[in-house]
Amino acid sequence: MTEIAESFTNQPIVCDELPQLENLTFTDLSQKYAPTHRLVTLLTTVILMLVLTAIIYQPFAPLPSEAVSVFEFILWAVGGIGLMATLYNSFADPKKLYALREQDISYQSGLIFRKTVSQPILRVQHVELKRGPVERKVGLASLQVFSAGGSLHTFEIPGLNIDDAEQIRQFILAHKDINQHG
Repeated sequence: MTEIAESFTNQPIVCDELPQLENLTFTDLSQKYAPTHRLVTLLTTVILMLVLTAIIYQPFAPLPSEAVSVFEFILWAVGGIGLMATLYNSFADPKKLYALREQDISYQSGLIFRKTVSQPILRVQHVELKRGPVERKVGLASLQVFSAGGSLHTFEIPGLNIDDAEQIRQFILAHKDINQHG
């Protein structure tokens, strides 16, 4: 019992001596990510607008004039929101960065409100690669990092080259295995 008591320490930590998050070296996402994300947002907007236009002007079952007014308003709203989302993405996507170190992985995002999430690799419960059809076409993947205690991912790093995403995933899995058995 005295051996445990002698090895236990609880020294004060001076905040000025802690590692600074600003000193973390972040890496940009793939150069393909930002234009692909903008294109997907723009195409989604155009498709929604085409569907609404088809509903408004289809000849099979003419809509009452009140419904046409509502659908036209929705059409303009969808167009405006889609345009704003595309514009926002063009400024926000370059601000998305990630950092991988020996002991942790971090993700930074946000244009107006900056957010940095860090996860110790030892606390990573599960890591997944997510690839939709557009991501597969352009060679991108999203890395989802899960920690213990929740069914949702802790954070997701979008827009990684597939090779980089697979290497990061392998590093995390191998690193966890080494630390758990070593």
